Amino acid sequence: MRGKLLFALPRELLLNKRTRLASASDGRNPILVTTTIPTSSVPRLFEDEHATLEKIRSEISRVVVGQEELVQDLLMALLCGGHVLIEGFPGLAKTLMVSTLAQTLEASFNRIQFTPDLLPGDLIGTLIFNPKTGEFNSHKGPIFCNILLADEINRSPAKVQSALLEAMQEKQVTIGDTCYPLDEPFMVLATQNPIEQEGTYALPEAQLDRFMFKLKVDYPAEDEEQEIMRRMSMADPLLQVNDVIHGDEVLKMRRKLDEVFLKEEIEAYILRLVRATRTPEEFGLEIGGMIRHGASPRASIFLAKSAKARALFDGRDYVVPGDVKAVAPIVLRHRVAVTYKAEAKEISSDQLIAQILGAVEIP
Repeated sequence: MRGKLLFALPRELLLNKRTRLASASDGRNPILVTTTIPTSSVPRLFEDEHATLEKIRSEISRVVVGQEELVQDLLMALLCGGHVLIEGFPGLAKTLMVSTLAQTLEASFNRIQFTPDLLPGDLIGTLIFNPKTGEFNSHKGPIFCNILLADEINRSPAKVQSALLEAMQEKQVTIGDTCYPLDEPFMVLATQNPIEQEGTYALPEAQLDRFMFKLKVDYPAEDEEQEIMRRMSMADPLLQVNDVIHGDEVLKMRRKLDEVFLKEEIEAYILRLVRATRTPEEFGLEIGGMIRHGASPRASIFLAKSAKARALFDGRDYVVPGDVKAVAPIVLRHRVAVTYKAEAKEISSDQLIAQILGAVEIP
C-alpha cells in the first residue's frame, strides 16, 4: 500500500525548491526541474533532524554568501558518510565553506596544502626513532581529525594522493605495522582548480571513485558578490559561527537514513542508470564511443544513500524518482570517463549523463 500511495501524491509535493540538472534529449540542453514541498509536511519522525540541518545552513550563511546548493550537497555527504571533491575557480570560498562547516559540527578540523614536494608521511604520519629507548614511536599526521581539507589535491603526485585511499575507504591509517582507526565522523573534502594544468597531477581513477560527490562551484551572482565585498572588505570580517551539533549526533542522524523507504522499483531505476553508463546502446543511446568506462557499483550505493538523504532534507520518509535524478549528476560526473573523441567534440560527462537520464525510463 505504501508504494501505491507514494506516486499518488501531487507533483508539487515530490521535489523541493532546489533546481538541478535532470535530463536532456540531446545532452546539450539540460532540463531543470523545480518543485516545492511545504514545511508542514515534515514527518514528526524527522522534525529534529530537519531543524538541525536548517540551523547548520543558517549558521554557515552568516559567513558564506550564497552557495546554498553547495551547502546542501555537503550536508548530504556528511549524512551519508561520504567524501567530496570540490572543483572551482580561485576565490570562490571553497576553503572558507569547509572550515565554517567544521565549526558548526564541533568537530576537529585540519587543512593540508598539497604541494609537489609533499610526502605520504606528511599526511598520515610516520615512525620516529627514539634514541633513549631504541624504539620507533608512531607520530600521527594531520589526517587524524574529523574533517580533513585536502586543499588543491591535484598539486601532489599520485603517491601522496593514494595515501588517502585507506583512510577514505576503511576509515583507518596504517603506520609501520600498526593500524589506527580514525575518529568518526571522518570526512575528506578535497578542492582542485580546473584552470591549472602545469604542476598538477590528475587524480587516480581509484581515488576519484572513493569520492561520493564531485561538486562544481560557479561565480556568485552580482548581488551576492556585492554582499561578499561588503563583508570581506571590513577590517575584521565575521568568520566565526556557533556550534550546532556534535559528532555523536551526526552518527545518530546517519542511522536515521535507514528509516527512509526506498521502493524496489526505484532501486531498479538506480541500477538501470548505472548500467546505462556501461552499456548505453542497451538503452538506445549512441554514445558508446564517447565513454571510456562507466560507473562502478559504488555509484549504485551512493545514488541510493544520497537519494535517501535528499528525501530527509525535504522532510519525507520515502524516496521518489526525482531524488535520484537530482543527485545523479554529482554522483556520476567523475565516474563516467569520457574518451578523447568526446573531448575533441567538447562533450562533457555532464552532457552524457543528461542523455542517460533522458533515455532511462522513470518508474
